[in-house]
Amino acid sequence: PRWLQLSRSLSATRCETLRRVILPGVLGHVLTGVRLSIGILWIVLVPCEMLGVSAGLGYFILDTRDRLAYSELMAMVVLIGVLGFALDACARSLHRRWVHA
Repeated sequence: PRWLQLSRSLSATRCETLRRVILPGVLGHVLTGVRLSIGILWIVLVPCEMLGVSAGLGYFILDTRDRLAYSELMAMVVLIGVLGFALDACARSLHRRWVHA
């Protein structure tokens, strides 16, 4: 509230207040939520693909298990881990770039 009062006292327009006060104030929380949702995405996405679809990462894991192709299975598990790590690294770099700039 103090920042909003300060922007009003400096005669900032609504657009300036939004761009210079409100968005920087909430950006850290939004990017933290994005980072957490990426983790939840992987926890939910892969098992859901195991249930009723005929394509996707989860389906491929079940298919390789049924075919006893354990080397492909482990490669897919490693790929899922690498993709998750890369997405988390992107979210961390965005957080560092936009919040701590």
